[in-house]
Amino acid sequence: MLHPQTAERLPALMLICALAVVGIVIAAAGVTPARVTAAELLGTERAPGETAFIAGHRGGSAAAPENTLPAVRAAIARGFDYVEVDLTLTADGQPVLMHDATVDRTTDGSGRVADLTFAQVRALDAGSWFSAEFIGTRVPSADELLDVLEGSHARAILDLKGVWTADAAAALIDAVTARGLEPRVAVASFDARTLAYVQARSSVVSRLMILKRLPADVTEAALEVGARGVVVDRRALAQRPDVVDELHAAALRVIVYTLNTDRQWDAVTALGVDGIVTDEPALLDSWQRATASD
Repeated sequence: MLHPQTAERLPALMLICALAVVGIVIAAAGVTPARVTAAELLGTERAPGETAFIAGHRGGSAAAPENTLPAVRAAIARGFDYVEVDLTLTADGQPVLMHDATVDRTTDGSGRVADLTFAQVRALDAGSWFSAEFIGTRVPSADELLDVLEGSHARAILDLKGVWTADAAAALIDAVTARGLEPRVAVASFDARTLAYVQARSSVVSRLMILKRLPADVTEAALEVGARGVVVDRRALAQRPDVVDELHAAALRVIVYTLNTDRQWDAVTALGVDGIVTDEPALLDSWQRATASD
């Protein structure tokens, strides 16, 4: 059985090991630093009390079934700053919009996404659970999502779930590049190896680290992986509010997830976070407008 102090250090140790892999992959690829700056993609850093950008969680999930094209289009139509969606690999290595490891909660099917082929996932109904209006809505592919983004002026945060292969990451980045979306798309992941594969394919597409807990050396970790910022759990940020200034000092951006109440919005806005991921983008937008006018 692990000593309690050793157990507490495991997340940090795992991150260090993953970052070592990142360094090896990047060095082998001979890539250069990303050319899309944090300011270009995510705006200038916010000061305490300044309005943060809004990212619609899993698309416009309050208006339509999460991680579907109707949800994405709803968020774009409302003019929200960013669309945040999840991409998970099928058994045959195809990325689809899905948050959970299984299809059970958001479709009429069952089973792990990793055990189902793309064709099997596409055969499922991803809308009837939400309302009768969306019966027959399908689980989108990454290409379909990118096509929607290409036809708009929207920006997106792509959360790559699980551990991706180098081939899958390369194919996604190639699809982003082919549509000229590099300045408008950021790729985020909990997994440092996945981010390394992204960077090895493109020095242009921006990367974001997703963190449920903040390591002691979070700024160093983000810079090591070549990230433009972090997407952090609100509870972790509440424990270390000073980290916002620390990351800003390193020209990194701070995005916090997933906040759905005015009390939560007020708390992080006071810290000067740069972005807020929310299930209620319309309400957050109204709250920000009302607060700014006070």
